Amino acid sequence: MTDHFYFRNHLCIAMELLSINLYELIKANQFSGFSTTLIRRFTSQMLLSLVLMRQHRVVHCDLKPENILLRHPCKSGLKVIDFGSSCFEHEKIYTYIQSRFYRSPEVILGMNYHMAIDMWSLGCILAELYTGFPIFPGENEQEQLSCIMEVLGVPDKEFVNKSSRKRLFFEPNGAPRQVTNSKGRKRRPGTKTLSQVLRSNDEEFVDFIAKCLCWDPERRLKPQNALKHPFIVQGRQQMRPSISSSTSKSLLSSSTLGGSRSKFAPETPKKSQIGAPAPLTARSARTSGSVPTTPGSSHTSTLPTSTRSYRSTQGSSYTRIGVTASAK
Repeated sequence: MTDHFYFRNHLCIAMELLSINLYELIKANQFSGFSTTLIRRFTSQMLLSLVLMRQHRVVHCDLKPENILLRHPCKSGLKVIDFGSSCFEHEKIYTYIQSRFYRSPEVILGMNYHMAIDMWSLGCILAELYTGFPIFPGENEQEQLSCIMEVLGVPDKEFVNKSSRKRLFFEPNGAPRQVTNSKGRKRRPGTKTLSQVLRSNDEEFVDFIAKCLCWDPERRLKPQNALKHPFIVQGRQQMRPSISSSTSKSLLSSSTLGGSRSKFAPETPKKSQIGAPAPLTARSARTSGSVPTTPGSSHTSTLPTSTRSYRSTQGSSYTRIGVTASAK
């Protein structure tokens, strides 16, 4: 924080100027994904932030690519932002949390949640960084859970029975309810493996994500242990990914990003965009491990016109405990 002031009775806080977020980076790379070398560097930093949060018993509650920013357009340093939905683990504020694509099963099912929900989101983010697309792109909460079951299978009955919303997702006999999306597609539980979805044969990378995407939050990988996982450890002696000069030119333009990231976008707040990445001319990021950005142009930022704007439709509502507020 560098300064603060009031504008029309709103407290405004000035912070350091950062570069583009990871979603803008993914889009700038034409949704073709990045190398595990670069993803490892990103992951290590995100884990350090989660370790710090865990020490203070803080749950971020909205970890997603849009809330992870590059510190500099030509370097792989990151910072996690937007703690507007966060809470202390023992003082939960919201019941409707996390962007849908990154929402943990316990939140979807209306169960008690804690810091493990951020590790679930991390697993989803890493998969998206590698493939270029969300791993669980549900159109709504019903299909979101179907997307998860398609890869992870049906959860244990003991886990489901803890849910206060199980009737929305499961039949009385415990079988998942059939969900048909807008394209007429029905997802069947356990018909895909994580390795197939990621299209990766890197066992350590797949295992790391699998340990983040565990149904039971108690068995989910914890940040401190995650730093000791072979996927993270094996890269510590490697040189940090450098910025490829061939991919760092003309990536950002002075215009702002338009439209939503997909037809069925998560219905949680999205920050105003800083700069618009223009399409890359070469798809070298997955193999080179470089961060495709361009210096200077990310500084043409615009002030946000709204503190909370939904990615799908404006005027949607989200529910806090005891409070229902409309998104403006």
